[in-house]
Amino acid sequence: MSSGKFRQIVGLVVLASLALSTYSCAIIKNDEEFFGSTTPPKQNIFRYVNGDEPQTLDPAMGNGQPEARLFMALFQGLVEYNPKTLAPEPALAERWHINNDSSEFTFHLRQNARWSNGDPIDANDFVYSFRRALAKETASPNAYLAAYLKNARAYNAGEVFVRDPQSGQYLLARDFDEVVAPDPISSAPVDPAKPEYRPEQDEPNGDPDTAFHQQMHTPSRLTLPGEEKARTKSIDANPKLKAAVAGKEFIPVKAEDLGIEAVDQYTVRISLAQQAPFFLNLLAYQVFRLVPRKVVEQYGNTWTRPEHIVTCGPFKLKTWIPYDTIVLERDPLYWDAASVNLDEIHLFPITDQTTTMNMYKVGELDAVYNHAVPNAWLHVMRSKKDYMDAAEAAIDYLIMNTTKPPLDNVKVRKAFNLAIDKEAWAEWRRIVKPLTAFTPEGIFAGYPQPQGAKFDPVKARQLLGEAGYPVTQNADGSFSCKTFPADQVEFFYNAQSANKTVGEWMQAQWKQNLGITVGLRGVEWKTFLDSRAKLEYKGFARGAFGADYMDPFTFLSIFYTGGDNGTGWEDPKYITMLDEANRMLDHNKRYELLAKAEEYMLEAQPIIPIATPSVNWVKKPYVKGMYPNAASLFAWKYVYIERDQAKWDYGTPKLDTD
Repeated sequence: MSSGKFRQIVGLVVLASLALSTYSCAIIKNDEEFFGSTTPPKQNIFRYVNGDEPQTLDPAMGNGQPEARLFMALFQGLVEYNPKTLAPEPALAERWHINNDSSEFTFHLRQNARWSNGDPIDANDFVYSFRRALAKETASPNAYLAAYLKNARAYNAGEVFVRDPQSGQYLLARDFDEVVAPDPISSAPVDPAKPEYRPEQDEPNGDPDTAFHQQMHTPSRLTLPGEEKARTKSIDANPKLKAAVAGKEFIPVKAEDLGIEAVDQYTVRISLAQQAPFFLNLLAYQVFRLVPRKVVEQYGNTWTRPEHIVTCGPFKLKTWIPYDTIVLERDPLYWDAASVNLDEIHLFPITDQTTTMNMYKVGELDAVYNHAVPNAWLHVMRSKKDYMDAAEAAIDYLIMNTTKPPLDNVKVRKAFNLAIDKEAWAEWRRIVKPLTAFTPEGIFAGYPQPQGAKFDPVKARQLLGEAGYPVTQNADGSFSCKTFPADQVEFFYNAQSANKTVGEWMQAQWKQNLGITVGLRGVEWKTFLDSRAKLEYKGFARGAFGADYMDPFTFLSIFYTGGDNGTGWEDPKYITMLDEANRMLDHNKRYELLAKAEEYMLEAQPIIPIATPSVNWVKKPYVKGMYPNAASLFAWKYVYIERDQAKWDYGTPKLDTD
């Protein structure tokens, strides 16, 4: 569909939406099997509303779902998400093996992988891409997800090693840590008599050893701040450290110190600073996807422009008209091009739910983004056979700027949490479950999820009073909190109608139960993400997170060292608790310790859990290979248009792998 035709159709649909918005329920007939047209497109083109205009096409930089779905089409990494379960499956790596404590991973690459310009892909591309993502100057908001690599945190922070200029020996972290954690196998000397890897059928017994590998198998070096003033302050605060660094030299942590190595042209070895049982699952995330070194170095920040970009996924970029259309086309040089079914994918940045659903109804879209179905339509839409009904590994929550008053006071944060009736919210929303924890309900089997505080407006008013903001009851039964600085808080959100509805609900709850009116402020997606990450908002901001991989740690790690959690809250004890959990080889014990860390974070209340959502989108019955998985991340190469009506989907496709 041409850009001009798209604009014309959107204009007509918007007019129709405005005219019918008051009667939105009336335009849906209960006796229809599907919602609207089911005529397949004449061409082998898939048309999809992807939500907000994407921030970027750089895998190291994008961290929203609109970007994630684009990256799955344009770029690949070592592994990819399974289209149903989201478990890691082979991508540019055709096989791998993992050591006995999940601290070292070795990947064997496909030898037929190519960039979209025809250049071959090899192990050095992964070394470059990982180093770039972690470089301080790249300023990737996702760098914290790669912090498990050995020396990654220190490199990303611009820190230094401490070396004796005479002996060449480095000071070790374990000699100065107050709490010494056991080193993972990847930080112990290589011992040929003790097999490091689990035996796997048809797998060679280990890979070639190298000098770099030997270096990775040494205890972690001590690192200090790279900035002299901060380093001096750290040294002066520790007499033992001050004596040890006398006469030593400070050596910057370099990209070459990162725990990733091209063992040979088609073998990548990754050494971690700690055990990470979830790491293989994490490697499908966008920050670990390849970027083309030659193009990045040639064009710098403009490398993702359509005239410059080079990709390595099943599709490549054909055109991008900002705030209009992104067109992707099949890449004939992709290593698995024979499995790619679609000729093109057309992605539209539309956020208005009514417009989206009316375009879908008249047959101008083949599927829509998750949570596009308006709440008022659900009682009818859920009976349609093109409505996707499945569990979602996601949470809705509010974040709070804990660095600015009045929300720097934990009692105030707890009061606002206790003043929200989440049961009533879930009942009104219909497709969510009330949530008091930070991990979603019913996703991780066997995980002993802690329970946070439930709705208690009396306790909420009491806590506000204890924080210095007494709440009084008026003659009519309403409440007032005259001393609370309401001008210092707001509900900050990205401007979608559904998000505004969330803000209005919270606004009403706090007015009713605390006597405080919180203002609303909506901005576009890019501005929202940037302002939230930099804490350039006051009070509350909308939070929503979908699992990057299927493990509770994907949620709990949001408050791990660094990262874009948007609250300013960071606690070394919480980090230590998570590290302790991830050192557990026993699965159940690990889950138990993760749950304790979650409980600790909930007590600090940097966030307000709201709900666990369910999948809420529609796709035409002729769209096959697109599954309502728990994270709404789609393996586009498997999607196709089925013209044989007997093979259509009449209901939600099954997510089991049988």
